Amino acid sequence: MKKEILMPKMGESITEGTIIKWYKKVGDKIKKDEIIFEISTDKVDTEIPAPADGVLTEILVGENETVEVDTVVAIMETEGKTAEETVTEVKVEETGKVEENLIDIPMPKMGESVMEGTIIKWNKKVGDKVKKDEILFEISTDKVDTEVPSPVDGVLAEILVKENETVEVDTIVARISTSEKIKTTAVKEIKSGEKTIEEKPATLPSPKKKEKPASNRFYSPVVLNIARKENISFDELEQIEGSGLNGRVTKKDVLNYLEKRKTGKTVQPQKVTYTKGEGVEVIPMDNMRKRIMEHMIQSRDTSVHVSEVMEVDMSKIYNYIEQNRERFLRDEGIKLTYMAFISHATIKALREYPLMNASLDGDKIIVKKYINLGIAVAVEPNGLIVPNIKNADEKSIRGLAKAIADLSYRARNKKLNPEEVVDGTFSITNYGVFGALFGNPIINQPEVAILGVGAVVKKPVVVEMNGNDVIAIKPMMYLSLSHDHRLVDGMLGGMFLKKVKENLENFDESIV
Repeated sequence: MKKEILMPKMGESITEGTIIKWYKKVGDKIKKDEIIFEISTDKVDTEIPAPADGVLTEILVGENETVEVDTVVAIMETEGKTAEETVTEVKVEETGKVEENLIDIPMPKMGESVMEGTIIKWNKKVGDKVKKDEILFEISTDKVDTEVPSPVDGVLAEILVKENETVEVDTIVARISTSEKIKTTAVKEIKSGEKTIEEKPATLPSPKKKEKPASNRFYSPVVLNIARKENISFDELEQIEGSGLNGRVTKKDVLNYLEKRKTGKTVQPQKVTYTKGEGVEVIPMDNMRKRIMEHMIQSRDTSVHVSEVMEVDMSKIYNYIEQNRERFLRDEGIKLTYMAFISHATIKALREYPLMNASLDGDKIIVKKYINLGIAVAVEPNGLIVPNIKNADEKSIRGLAKAIADLSYRARNKKLNPEEVVDGTFSITNYGVFGALFGNPIINQPEVAILGVGAVVKKPVVVEMNGNDVIAIKPMMYLSLSHDHRLVDGMLGGMFLKKVKENLENFDESIV
């Protein structure tokens, strides 16, 4: 006979519930008291058992759907009705006692302009012990990815924001109890006698309110506020292509949409879809990759890119490194690399040609009196970040070598501060580390130029000796400069690049 399975009433004040997960599918055999689905309400998350033996014949409410209590969520076929099949009441009781020393963990503010963050990964789960300064979770913002440590010793009592969710800064994302006693919720099924089905840590479920029209997309409070103020309809919001994590619509996406709407250019790009069996693997972009994509497209659409290439004789610097590498590492802990020397030569050239250290604000040229040198760092498995050496013009080659090593290490281990990835004035990217000879780098906005560094390779070159041309083997390197032709024309770019070349070829050991 058919038996209806209802959304249970989990307390007097609870009027609806959300199905989080189905543990059975249509056609599955189920045993009495076997868990068939899990629900979330405003008060508790819990698992719901089968009221009888039978077969699940229909699922009427899918995962992540919210319905009122007593709504039929599924139908099962039973062989017969027994007195034990009737569940007269589902009762929620709180056991244990929570001390008054719960510590709120907020979404940190990672810079003045950063208004929200996305939790990438929780390193701990509810009930885990945590030590002060132990990494609790990882976040991603528009500026930087970083790890967030625990402020205290204790036990992770609640996780309020799940992985891949974006919330505003200062939103409470978790709570830590400084005692090990955590509130639990006991769900009791009342039949001929009381029986405890489950006892589990109580966590605050993510809000799953019914919306009309319904949507499978999540919109942050920031996005919804902009949409409301700018009269963006819900249907319009649904059509905006998201560049955030898992396709989420970001603040920048909405602002870009508004700009396009003003000019009538709001047609969405055509998407290519793939189906199984076509011999392809579809890999969702992570947050860093999406930010890189967005930044590169913005730079392409902003700056008028022009590139120049020059070849540099690195003999003097090559010989100096070969002769002094071990001594610097042993005595000062400094690993000598070409980048420190190239950075120093670039800084000297920027002092001589200050327009290369500028940016554009409409029809105004903003010339920076300081040099914040960006060094592009490759981040595994497939990313790139450009931290800055602040006031790099105040550092020696030794200081630059230390700063480059420090920034590179912390960039690859998610230890950068947000201030270290903003306010750059000029950038260098070293694709030579992978063996590439030269390339055409994309300008790091809002800068007006970027220097590309190729591999140092020994090769035969023609040199003049005693008035005659002879072939010699020399360590040579290509430098490529991409510059914004709106400000930097070919003459200025060529003179700057030539000055960097001269600084490298005329290297003076006394300046190290």
